[in-house]
Amino acid sequence: MLRLPFRRLRPLSAASGRSFSGLPPPLPAAQVRSTFLDFFRDKHGHLLVPSSPVRPRGDPSLLFVNAGMNQFKPIFLGTADPRSEMASYHRVVNSQKCVRAGGKHNDLEDVGRDGYHHTFFEMLGNWSFGDYFKVGGALYCTWSRPTGEGGASVCNCVMSGGGVSDGVLVLGTLTTSVLLRVPPARVLPFGLKDNFWEMGDTGPCGPCTEIHYDHVGGRDARTLVNMDSPDVVEIWNLVFIQYNREVDQSLRLLPRFSVDTGMGLERLTGVLQGRRSNYDTDLFTPLLHAIQQRSGAGPYAGRTGTADEGQVDLAYRVVADHIRTLSVCIADGVHPGMSGAELVLRRILRRAVRFCIEVLKAPQGALASLVPTVTYMLVKYISHNASELGESGRRFCFWFWFWSEWSGTNCPVCVSASVAWSLHRDLGFPLDLVDLMLAERGVQVDRQELDRLIQQAGVSSRLMLDVLSLAALQRVGVPHTDDSLKYAYRLEDGRYVFPACHATVLALFDGQALVPEVREGQSCGVILDRTCFYSEQGGQSHDRGYFTCKAVHRAGGYVVHQVTAVDSLKTGDQIQLHLDQAHRMSCMVKHTATHILNFALRKVLGSAVSQRGSHVSADRLRFDCTSASSDLQQVERCVNDIISANQIVHSQEVPLQTARTIRGLRTVDEVSPDCLSSGLTSRCVPVSELLETGTDRETSVELCCGTHLLQTGAIKDLVIVSEKQLVKGISRIIAVTGRDAVRVSSRMAPQLCPQARESGHGLWQEVESLSARLSSSTPSSPDSAQRLSKEASILSDVSTHDALQQDSPALAASDWAVALCQHLGGSAGGSALVAQGTGSSSDITEALRWAEDFACQKTQR
Repeated sequence: MLRLPFRRLRPLSAASGRSFSGLPPPLPAAQVRSTFLDFFRDKHGHLLVPSSPVRPRGDPSLLFVNAGMNQFKPIFLGTADPRSEMASYHRVVNSQKCVRAGGKHNDLEDVGRDGYHHTFFEMLGNWSFGDYFKVGGALYCTWSRPTGEGGASVCNCVMSGGGVSDGVLVLGTLTTSVLLRVPPARVLPFGLKDNFWEMGDTGPCGPCTEIHYDHVGGRDARTLVNMDSPDVVEIWNLVFIQYNREVDQSLRLLPRFSVDTGMGLERLTGVLQGRRSNYDTDLFTPLLHAIQQRSGAGPYAGRTGTADEGQVDLAYRVVADHIRTLSVCIADGVHPGMSGAELVLRRILRRAVRFCIEVLKAPQGALASLVPTVTYMLVKYISHNASELGESGRRFCFWFWFWSEWSGTNCPVCVSASVAWSLHRDLGFPLDLVDLMLAERGVQVDRQELDRLIQQAGVSSRLMLDVLSLAALQRVGVPHTDDSLKYAYRLEDGRYVFPACHATVLALFDGQALVPEVREGQSCGVILDRTCFYSEQGGQSHDRGYFTCKAVHRAGGYVVHQVTAVDSLKTGDQIQLHLDQAHRMSCMVKHTATHILNFALRKVLGSAVSQRGSHVSADRLRFDCTSASSDLQQVERCVNDIISANQIVHSQEVPLQTARTIRGLRTVDEVSPDCLSSGLTSRCVPVSELLETGTDRETSVELCCGTHLLQTGAIKDLVIVSEKQLVKGISRIIAVTGRDAVRVSSRMAPQLCPQARESGHGLWQEVESLSARLSSSTPSSPDSAQRLSKEASILSDVSTHDALQQDSPALAASDWAVALCQHLGGSAGGSALVAQGTGSSSDITEALRWAEDFACQKTQR
């Protein structure tokens, strides 16, 4: 049994809800956490797994990690790489950082109104992946926690579960009672709405049993379960994952059953410390005291509803919750910004600043000054980020404000579905968040058209293997795909030679099930015994080629080739794969150049520069990083020096734990197989040398699963064509290589190339035309605004370096923004290409007119 030292609690009245003098000292939150983890690790053989960052790894369907199960989704879905450590998990325990603000699970609007909702919280959980199930100990262990020796009053806990609905058997009242060894009266039957948990619209799911705790005690609280009572709260949810929800909404039994549990540390600590509000526990009281010291408000009194005059205590709770969320997110690389999770974090920041300044009367900078307190309390999660938080709090984006003002008055009733779909597909916005944002302005999306786009996109996704298909492959003994040939290329007389690949069809997937044969013209997923194609991962685009291969994906150790059969195709067929070598070479060039660019940025700008993301395609590379510079010529020179030196590139597959012993290893927080690429700098350093003895020679070494050049000279040239600030402190660099770089370089010096001068003149005319259309009238619809925005984006992609100067001097965006925002009583900053700032004006028309006059004066137009 887990012997958490629960105290037998006496009923608490409203007056005594914040004091329990005379009782033994409450259990500190840190000890609650460690006792839970130690119990499962030491007593029940669970592997202790560290928390993943709150930014989801390789999962665009989520804004934030919002549940303990998120990092284990590859196991539930059957897609975990068999070479990874995760594939060996059977039973684990952890405490996971979670953020619920935006998307399917959104507690943002409830925070502060009661004592138990949070945007950031810790989720304690124990997990079984095909190991124990219901009778095997999950529920027995569960009930031993709140009722162990010296445990809490049993009458304060109520279970929910049971019932049969839509043909699905949910844990019945009697079954739950027997397993838990509690009176049947303590187990309440609910249906699928409350006691059936699902990962999403499709995927693994199953019945669940919840434990609810009544803070008052000494009464029959069964009628208050699942009724949003502030005193009867859910503290634990146990999910028995045994079904898969299909696309047609039917349920199929999974090949193996699993257990997924979750219990909020904040709520559990409140129960163990005898507190009716989580904010009265030691997880929050030091922070609330720090807020009071930095504000003009009286001490926190814990009032809610109408008793909280002026919403002072609500403001205390909002600020305390939000500063924890902001600190954890920024430490994990999510920064307040303009899209997706970054936009949600910006909303949280604005909400925190508003309550801190307007309600608590705190001075500017008070919010950032709370970060050291949060750091001390959550030292295992937080790095110091007060300066960034303070800067973000002072600099709300002027152009975001302008867009809000414009859309609030001029936006039509119905928004184009293509705009909403683009936000979801390209920027990662969950569609329900798009609906929420539009609803705030009285706008709705064209749902019929959006459904059509979703269905169209689903054609490709249906060819991805699901958990049942993966299990079927393993059941019939289909071996994992050997894709080692993707790395088996060589240089001969200065040319790259790629190996031929003959393969056997092992399985065919028609989008619903494994089939023995597909007809001519039918789309399907093909699994071969071996392949030379690279499947998209680690930011590099997938290979192209034929037997008419559309895309290549990896799932659970199998490489799935998405194809349209040009003839009938059946298992056992022998085929030959033909790689699109030009496309592969272009990707290899861009990928190797990305590593060199990463090294050059750190060499020129300092070790503080860190990678925030990248994407490699055949035509260009994209690199997101911190602390980029407007003077990128020195970075370019460093890159091209390495290219000219034609250095050897070393790549070697190394176990992840071994790779981590290498001094200076750099990683990006994303899922990738255990492979390593190194030696992408000014010296040739084999991976074996780094592993055996290390080196003092100048080098960079990075975890990477992509395909690279064998020597850097094939890149020919690299030119940075644009650099823009995504959010404060995060820049996006776009670069081209080879012939594209030469063409761009010629445009930079038109006096050296008559053809480039002509091209530049044409570009200038396009800019003038677009400028005239933008200034003549307000866009009449979102579609027209989108078209203009797309044109502007294409033209601006040429970058600051590419700007032509035929009659007037250029006006840097940073100079323009600084002048305008100072005129509006604020401040601004940025680069010559893009800038942002803050200011205040009651007349947007006057502000825009002033900005236009300033630009005309500076450009003498």
